[in-house]
Amino acid sequence: MISAKRIGTVLAGICLIGPGTSGAALAVKAADAVYLNGNVYTVEAKQPKAQALAIIGQELVYVGSDKGAKKYVGATTKVFDLRGKTVLPGLIEGHMHYTREGMMLLQVNAFWLPKDVIIAKIKAEADRLPAGTWIVGTGWNQEVWPDKKFPNKADLDAVAPNHPVSLTRTDGHALWVNSKALEMAGIDKTTATPEGGVIEKDASGELTGIFYENAMANIRSKITPLSTERLKEGMLLAQAEMFSYGLTTSMSAGNTTMNSVEDVQNMKSLYASGELKVRIYAMVNGEHAAPYYKSGPEIGLFNDRLTVRAIKFYADGSLGSRTALMLEDYSDKHDWKGVARTSNEKLLEYIRTASRAGFQVAVHAIGDGGVHNVIDQYEKVLTEDKVTPNHRWRIEHYQVTTAADLERTAKLRIIPSMQAVHATSDKNMAETRIGPERIKYAYAWRKVLKAGMVIPGGSDAPIELINPYHGLYASVTRMDRDAQPPGGWYPEEKLTREEALKTFTIWPAYGQFEEKIKGSLKTGKLADFVVIDRDYMKCPESEIKDINALMTVVGGEVVYKKAM
Repeated sequence: MISAKRIGTVLAGICLIGPGTSGAALAVKAADAVYLNGNVYTVEAKQPKAQALAIIGQELVYVGSDKGAKKYVGATTKVFDLRGKTVLPGLIEGHMHYTREGMMLLQVNAFWLPKDVIIAKIKAEADRLPAGTWIVGTGWNQEVWPDKKFPNKADLDAVAPNHPVSLTRTDGHALWVNSKALEMAGIDKTTATPEGGVIEKDASGELTGIFYENAMANIRSKITPLSTERLKEGMLLAQAEMFSYGLTTSMSAGNTTMNSVEDVQNMKSLYASGELKVRIYAMVNGEHAAPYYKSGPEIGLFNDRLTVRAIKFYADGSLGSRTALMLEDYSDKHDWKGVARTSNEKLLEYIRTASRAGFQVAVHAIGDGGVHNVIDQYEKVLTEDKVTPNHRWRIEHYQVTTAADLERTAKLRIIPSMQAVHATSDKNMAETRIGPERIKYAYAWRKVLKAGMVIPGGSDAPIELINPYHGLYASVTRMDRDAQPPGGWYPEEKLTREEALKTFTIWPAYGQFEEKIKGSLKTGKLADFVVIDRDYMKCPESEIKDINALMTVVGGEVVYKKAM
């Protein structure tokens, strides 16, 4: 654990006053740590603001005034003067891919880079690595390239003819590979397309090197997997990244595309060694869930650090790749409605199996067709199996829907898990994809809240940057980080600052059945919080995206400090 004395000397505007001088006269048990003189936003309706926090073990024993907190100061209590700095509950990443985020930090990072820069990175890797070694990366997005065209295997062949290359699109729903990768995977133009996938061919019937959805497995199954040691290294890198932003919990919405059960085992190993401290609520990918159907959910392991309680399935793909399933044709692609990654019959079976095994169910659905299909199957199982109203089943992303299906979502108590940064990233292509009418029920946060639902937020990292303040900014402004468009994209769907903060605190906690222990600062809850460098509720809107974390505390332990 980082010493409080060291933290006090390096944190901007935060200092250690020192241990108390006497605990003998205390009317209450002395706290391990007391934080005074803060600007604390609790996300509690009955006590929205506070000055001070007192902690024993990993729980809050007091949230209130400085005067009240001083009663908890004993001879060994570490006392911190926050000097007016703003404190928020520990931020919760309501939908990300924890292991994939760590893997991205170990591989070629192509996030939204120009195509020529990506090609240069691949050439550098090919020059460095022995021939035949896989070059793997993620993050390309043709929408930020001048021609907005999907790439081709020839682009990679030119710089890496002897290395198999596999680059995942930023949304995770398309793969760009070279000829060597096709050769090593044994794929040619006669290879059958799997159900729920697309192998793209040009007008002459030749492979372009682009694979969509379930077809990506044809390539990925041939990639040399990272070793257990490297996967663990990635997990620790992802943890450090989260803590640097004040994120204390990850809803890991499906881990790797290889084996999410193995990921959970690696997490357990790191928790047992004391190296992993971030809280993780893990969704197991449905194709790997069989062992869990036998053993059942695992809740609150390692002092409420790890819970495995949800199973995730996929209904469709993404708008950017035109694989999100739509009820009607894409506005920019005739006779094309997207891809149903899972048939309704299979989806119904999967949902029922997971539910009967005692798991929360979550299904990825982005297009209005995908959302509609998920609601249909949810409704059948909820009704026929008489599932408890407190099921908290989720639809991950819920980007495009209809007025009727939005009402059905609320009626069935389904949780729409939505990531604000998707709206500001997708705004340049979303309306082109689906047209001016359907866009009215896309990224429709205000309509969702008006219908009586809550929104667990998040970034969907590594699909987007993990920075939660980008999400808060997008929620409040509906603008991208270049302040475009002025006034916001469909500004009627904006959230208030209070609502936006809930999407990163109490609402994702509710979305994982943990609102009684986290998501707000209240006596008896976990001592998870972040100290930030400006007043989130009062700073100019334009500054929300620029907020920095100064200190992150998980279970009373300082796990991150801002170096000076």
